[in-house]
Amino acid sequence: MKLLFTGCNGFIGKNVIPLLRKKSFNVKTLGTHKADFVRDITKQLPLFEEKFNIVFHAAGKAHSIPKTKDEEKVFYDINYEGTKNLCKSLEENLPEIFIFISTVAVYGKDIGDNISEDFPLEGFTAYAKSKIQAEEFLIEWCKINNVKLFIFRPSLIAGPDAPGNLGDMIKAIKKGLYFNIAGGSAKKSIFWVEDFAKLTELTIGNKGGVYNVCDNVNPTFKEISVRISEILNKKSPNNIPQFVAKSIALVGDVLGSKVPINSNKLKKITGSLTFSNKKIREELSFLPSNVIENFKI
Repeated sequence: MKLLFTGCNGFIGKNVIPLLRKKSFNVKTLGTHKADFVRDITKQLPLFEEKFNIVFHAAGKAHSIPKTKDEEKVFYDINYEGTKNLCKSLEENLPEIFIFISTVAVYGKDIGDNISEDFPLEGFTAYAKSKIQAEEFLIEWCKINNVKLFIFRPSLIAGPDAPGNLGDMIKAIKKGLYFNIAGGSAKKSIFWVEDFAKLTELTIGNKGGVYNVCDNVNPTFKEISVRISEILNKKSPNNIPQFVAKSIALVGDVLGSKVPINSNKLKKITGSLTFSNKKIREELSFLPSNVIENFKI
């Protein structure tokens, strides 16, 4: 099957495209560099002259906190307008399946347990809101054009060279600067990046839908940090009592980025945030990998 993969140079693309090719998908790539189609999706794209069976749309803006209105606009330019531009470029040769990589950030939750796809979309950041807008556009566009749509909302994604908060944790453990807080007992849903290749196969023959994607385990911060430490041959991280962390966070509220933690970050670190994967397991017969067992850096 012919598959167009956008965002090919990103974390997901680097890990998933080789696996798709091993599974005999004929993968063409789209990105701002080192791609079959070198294009900027924030600008109008030329029409594709060839037809793809599947479009895997992983191009997007994430892993940064905008400080200005201009920086916020970038999220909308890439995640929302870029998605619209991509779809317009496909209209002469419509795909059969469109896979969109969204995010659990659309729910707008910092803490919660077993959050399902039925929860309201209350995401308030530029990242979350731009993904919500892209989801809404795709639902309508795919309906009009009779394209099967799969919206995947991944939790924290793990894998080699992971970006974002997980990447920051790995760097801190390497330097011996990571500490668990209050025993590291908060649980987090996590997803193994290579499983996107499995999910791509499972879209074939299924009707489409909106799905949370995470493993079945929901490990604690302590379990994640201990596993990373084992792989790096580092001593398991020490623990900071809650009251000490709270004092440091209050200082961070005043001094900003000069201190590695503030009250908002502390709330996220010490509060559990887990998502339900029941729907994707039942409807797509998906068996996710155990992230702790598969962990690679």
